[in-house]
Amino acid sequence: MIYGYHRTSTTDQHLDRGITEIETFCKNNNMVLEKIYTDQQTGKNFNRPRYQGLKEDILRTGDILIVTELDQLGRNKQDTLNELQYFKDKDIRVMILEIPTTTQDLSSLDNSMAKMIMETINNMLIELYATMAQAEIEKKEKRQQEGIVAKKARGEWADYGRPKAQKPSNWNEVIDLWQSGEITAVKAMELTGLKKTTFYKLLKQQD
Repeated sequence: MIYGYHRTSTTDQHLDRGITEIETFCKNNNMVLEKIYTDQQTGKNFNRPRYQGLKEDILRTGDILIVTELDQLGRNKQDTLNELQYFKDKDIRVMILEIPTTTQDLSSLDNSMAKMIMETINNMLIELYATMAQAEIEKKEKRQQEGIVAKKARGEWADYGRPKAQKPSNWNEVIDLWQSGEITAVKAMELTGLKKTTFYKLLKQQD
């Protein structure tokens, strides 16, 4: 059986394009495609419902799995290589359209040396593409962290992260009563409707 898999992030608009690429490849190569499974989730890990269902419940020994690009499986290099090894151990062939050598039928090669060379080339290319996929996500995460640091430096972090705690309208009145000893801190929190951590955080900001 032949199955396809395609993943996009929730903001990606190219889900249909990936499906079309797999369908076109199968049509051009006279391959009967059973179904394409898709997820709209990040590729940082493999906890994706459709992918896990395909891997655990659908694919069987001798089946073929087609993806358009290696990072459709995942973006963590070692995890992706581990997944590919899992499929190899199960005798499930993975075709990666961006790496054309993975789509060639090596069993048709009579020369064992030629077959070994092609397998080595495949492994090298997969390693390279897996490295590139991880480098891309690490670069993205670095840019995000740099953006957060820049926002904090400009005092704009509240716009990016959790909203800054605001003082309730009766704050000054309640704090005066608490500081004069007329009410306890617990009572002050009750009157302002604040949790302990927020209450003392606002006090610290006031100092």
